[in-house]
Amino acid sequence: MLCPSPCSRPRSTLAAFCIVAASACQSYNDRIELPLRDFERGDFARAAEQFADRQVTGSEFLSGVEAGTTAFVDGDFERALGHFHAAEEHARETEERALLGGESLAEMLTTFFINEGHAAYVGEGYERAMLHAMLGLSYLALGRLDDVQVEARRIDDLLTSEEELYGSSYGAGGMAHLLSALSYELRGEPSEAYIDYERLYEKGIAPELVGAALARLSVTLGRDVELQRWVSEFGEHEPVPADWPSIVVIGGLGMGPAKFEERIDIALSNGIFSWAVPAFGEGKAPTRHLELDFPQHDRRVRTSELEYVTAVAKENLDDRIAWLATRSAIRGVLKRELAVQLSKNDNDVVATIGAVLAVVSLFSERADLRTWRTLPDTWVAARAFLPPGEPTEVVLSECGGDSIPLGQFRLEPGETMFVFARSLQSGLVAHVIGGERIMES
Repeated sequence: MLCPSPCSRPRSTLAAFCIVAASACQSYNDRIELPLRDFERGDFARAAEQFADRQVTGSEFLSGVEAGTTAFVDGDFERALGHFHAAEEHARETEERALLGGESLAEMLTTFFINEGHAAYVGEGYERAMLHAMLGLSYLALGRLDDVQVEARRIDDLLTSEEELYGSSYGAGGMAHLLSALSYELRGEPSEAYIDYERLYEKGIAPELVGAALARLSVTLGRDVELQRWVSEFGEHEPVPADWPSIVVIGGLGMGPAKFEERIDIALSNGIFSWAVPAFGEGKAPTRHLELDFPQHDRRVRTSELEYVTAVAKENLDDRIAWLATRSAIRGVLKRELAVQLSKNDNDVVATIGAVLAVVSLFSERADLRTWRTLPDTWVAARAFLPPGEPTEVVLSECGGDSIPLGQFRLEPGETMFVFARSLQSGLVAHVIGGERIMES
């Protein structure tokens, strides 16, 4: 049996370190470039298949949320639920820590790794909240109202935990309260829905949508004093007959932001010290609003902003940046010191490893750029009430952009029809839940 010579051992060690360094250079953005491109151009089946491959994303959580979002946009709500539940299971321990309180989550955040990217990724705090928003939307599409309520409460609890941990106020939670309000209305509990709309009002979210809802429900509940308050603040709203059905559109606009690396390399007398943290770029959206147009009724409603995902993502990361910067700095010091000590060793092999480590440490300290890329830049919503029983043509459009006819529908008294939409660079995608579609003769 042949044994490697003393000279070959350093060379093999150098090769191994170089392989590690090279693998560290491929970021999450590089790995998902192809499926993300398929998603943006509307090839959802192909994108979902690639995202679901753990070898592509490198993360069970990200495979679940990316594939789940893609299936949702494609209108396959059952498949979307399966992917989202897989991601939820992977993030469960971290989520439970967050719900236990700030100290438990802070304990986890002080854990150190050779590189952030080598740790299992379970989502930023806002991403875990968005996971439950997507679960809630999927349940709403499937008519599972009790499950919608569970997810709405989970979103609120997680956002509250994040805000308490960092002493921040994200102005988020619009999706949670709207999902809860809609599910209460569908269950015939207007007083509970009113509470959720009030919370949206208190947060300053979607005032056009919320003002109309509060005025309408004040009439339903016989709250004349409160009706006068909303009329005074939002102006007169056209009364809505009790039996009129409605159409609700909930849409995602564009693509949320990608992370990039902010890096500092400092030349020292005995080598280079590296420090790296992630930062978010800007999201992108082809429009800021969607519109539902009803040509036969000469009526059009425009969406209100429900959740500015890009802004929340940036604020949440800014709150965590101190943890990340501290961990990066300490890792850099420890790796630098280890390399120096090894390079001073009398053993040539050990000294060579130290020299190689000094080089590799420069490359191994990389910011973790993993993030949920298929989330939209912004969530928007609108609601329109129409006369029952009449054939109604519905057109969905981007303000200043793409427009798609959804078809003609007849709605029963009191019925609620949903339109789940996504605005991408390749155009609008929409799925209608409810209503009786009238086929053209």
